[in-house]
Amino acid sequence: MDAPEPQPATAPSGAPTIRTIAMPADTNPAGDIFGGWLLAQMDFAAGTAAARVARGRCATIAIEAMRFLKPVYVGDEVSLYADILHVGRTSMRINVEAWRRSREGEEVEQVTQGVFTFVAIDANRKPRPIPVQG
Repeated sequence: MDAPEPQPATAPSGAPTIRTIAMPADTNPAGDIFGGWLLAQMDFAAGTAAARVARGRCATIAIEAMRFLKPVYVGDEVSLYADILHVGRTSMRINVEAWRRSREGEEVEQVTQGVFTFVAIDANRKPRPIPVQG
């Protein structure tokens, strides 16, 4: 009996927090998309989600469990999905997944995943309470 065909990956449901195109300027000296560029895109997505929850300015205070699973190539569409894992008094943890789609196709694959911690900050850059959700 033959092994079952692998099923194509399915990106998270809903609209991505950010969608962008990997450009030649985003490459390292070897011509591959620079991991730091991808990390920055993930931080932008997490920051966008954090600011919505906190209803204001937030700062990244930690990145944990960061994993690069697959490469991203010049011209790929990169979609970033941010999911709030936990909201505390002044901080929150956000899972971010990055998915790529080649310009020529419809198949998607997850390329990175990481957990970001943000703290809500006031005008003096001091931690402030996150408004109660509801």
